[in-house]
Amino acid sequence: MKNAKEVNKQKLKTIRRLNRNQPTPWELKLWQYLKETKMDGYKFRRQVSIDNYVVDFCCLDLKLVIELDGSGHLHPKQQMIDKGRSNDLESWGYTLIRFFNNEIDDNLNEVLEIISSKCKELE
Repeated sequence: MKNAKEVNKQKLKTIRRLNRNQPTPWELKLWQYLKETKMDGYKFRRQVSIDNYVVDFCCLDLKLVIELDGSGHLHPKQQMIDKGRSNDLESWGYTLIRFFNNEIDDNLNEVLEIISSKCKELE
């Protein structure tokens, strides 16, 4: 019989695989600029497990996490969940940047500049 930690690892693996195989249009759009060290030479990975969470994008060298949020993240209950998640990640030494999907559509260049600036700041 598997213990809780093994079950959770399998669950996270399933979530990562599902999210990689069915990315949102905004994840795909941003990934075009993050993959293959296109962002200032930094290597980003997508759908990365950090403890009990799966984050959208992560540069492990810089401990930089990028999350893309849809309108569901405006709901007060989800905002509380996101705040707890952000606090956990930050307590483990990660820097977190959140963008809403519409920012990817409306201000992609600005989003990329923010990410680039944060990468340089964390060097």
